[in-house]
Amino acid sequence: MTMTTGVEAAYRRCEDITRSQAANFAYGIRLLPPVKRRALSAIYATARRIDDIGDGDLPPDEKLDRLAETRAALHRLPADGGGDAVLTALGHAATRMPIPLDAFDELIDGCAADVTGRRYDTFDDLVWYCRCVAGSIGRLSLGVFGTAEPGPAAPLADALGVALQLTNILRDLVEDRADGRIYLPAEDLERFGCTLEPGGAGFADPPERLAALVRFEAARAARWYDTGLRLLPLLDRRSAACTAAMAGIYRRLLARIAADPLAVTRSRVSLPGREKAWVAARALVGRTA
Repeated sequence: MTMTTGVEAAYRRCEDITRSQAANFAYGIRLLPPVKRRALSAIYATARRIDDIGDGDLPPDEKLDRLAETRAALHRLPADGGGDAVLTALGHAATRMPIPLDAFDELIDGCAADVTGRRYDTFDDLVWYCRCVAGSIGRLSLGVFGTAEPGPAAPLADALGVALQLTNILRDLVEDRADGRIYLPAEDLERFGCTLEPGGAGFADPPERLAALVRFEAARAARWYDTGLRLLPLLDRRSAACTAAMAGIYRRLLARIAADPLAVTRSRVSLPGREKAWVAARALVGRTA
């Protein structure tokens, strides 16, 4: 079926958002065929909007109101995009692919937890958050990729999302702490004799303790990658390449953090563009980095 001019423009808007704001995500998404690339761009643009509400400068009550409004708008899809380009594209994609739109409810729940300053006592509590904000994206993406084995694939997509989010949490330790967000579980902080109190500059915790804590959490994340990457054989070649590229970039980032745990206290650990492109190229020929 031929797309209308309005729907085409809506997809272009989502692709523009993805290109300009998704530094790591874009390396994988460009490996997809056009129909899947457009649909995944619509998912990313919607998720970006939700994240931006949670990370924005509005007072907490207004953020929660905006999140509730976004939730209500998503519940009206795919029938009514409300004239909004991003929602129009997402609704169109959801009529053509088995995209589980209710997973956005979980993403909104996770962002609401950020707004209210939720802390996590146990690793299981943190896994709940990771599944909300990243596992949800894995399951939404799986709806675009498609698979002949949706039952086994869904929890693997979820696990890969958890791995990616754990990597983000370690990478962004300084930035999140400055914003008053401490994600690492209280039981782990106690185990390693660390506090990570929010705000302020520098770290009061002994460097060797903080390094041991980061190394411990990195090893956990690596195990989630081992589980999540079992998804790749359940996907078609291009979808597997997209997934492998995104996961490969983050897994190499995690390896750098594990090799030098205190690097996350000095600057934001990242990979150069040429290394990301190399990982994406390897993914396209079926190699994981």
